[in-house]
Amino acid sequence: MTGESEALHWIVFFSIVAAALAIDLGFVGRKGDVVSTRTAYAWSAVWISLGIGFSGLVYLWYGGEAAQQYLAGYLIEESLSIDNLFVFLLVFGSLGIGLRYQRKVLFYGILGAMLMRGAFIVAGVSLISRFEWIVYIFGALLVYTAYRLVRSHGVQVEPEKNPMVRFARRLFPVAADYEGKRFVIRRAGKTFITPLVIALVAIEYADLVFAIDSVPAVLAISNITFVVFTSNIAAILGLRSLYFALAGSLQRFEYLSWGLAFVLGFVGVKMLISHWTHIPILVSLGVIVLAVGTSVVVSLVLTRGAEPDAAVLEAAGRGDVLKRAGGDAGVAPDPAENA
Repeated sequence: MTGESEALHWIVFFSIVAAALAIDLGFVGRKGDVVSTRTAYAWSAVWISLGIGFSGLVYLWYGGEAAQQYLAGYLIEESLSIDNLFVFLLVFGSLGIGLRYQRKVLFYGILGAMLMRGAFIVAGVSLISRFEWIVYIFGALLVYTAYRLVRSHGVQVEPEKNPMVRFARRLFPVAADYEGKRFVIRRAGKTFITPLVIALVAIEYADLVFAIDSVPAVLAISNITFVVFTSNIAAILGLRSLYFALAGSLQRFEYLSWGLAFVLGFVGVKMLISHWTHIPILVSLGVIVLAVGTSVVVSLVLTRGAEPDAAVLEAAGRGDVLKRAGGDAGVAPDPAENA
């Protein structure tokens, strides 16, 4: 493959990402700045279809094995993203960030996550190519992460104890209220940051922690920078719509962490034994689909009829998912229906 053709692949991918971000920012939920659950489900389907469909271009450009690696990496990242969504909900709830302000925070949070993932991936690929032994460190990290997921009992989010939030508070005083959707305001000649900045910093810190776990997982699947990067970015591209779609039913994925732990443990062991044993990518893809799929099905079956956490949803400004007629909190009514 020539350098020019590879450069063209990057240009095509970044053009798709730029167009998707422009659509997400300019059109999705623009009316009233509140995204109904029905609209969010529709756009989530669009972004997921786009992410999976991109594997076709990977197949044309890099071959069948690379396309399988892309799909495996995409599935890992998309599954781990659900943990991210629950953190988003808890951050907004703990800080009392209203629903109409969440879209802007999530947009910049995901944009920052893309930049962070890119830096992590470039560094990770570079380290592995120069120091082969780093593979064993990444493998051990993934096995430990899997163990931590099994042992954990729910996600605890306390933004005020977040080191990056504390640092931000030291740099600037925090306003007690909002002024539109601005991150920074000036009052009486003094610069203040709004609570939206605190939420954004907390979300970026959470993604930093997740990236430390997720990037090595995809590096265990592929050593092609393009495949690792695009599968990561494609998976987090539609996170904002997915958040608004699943906010009322995140508690139903109670056992997903077990499936994720199995996947991370598997790819960690794959890294640790890579010098002696090669596990085909089709086997890896099958294990990922089976583990995640089983954990999702088990979660949905065993939590059928479970009520959403009303306190968390109300605090995060998502009381809309609690108000649907008939008591089904899983899908909120579309405001357009009542217009």
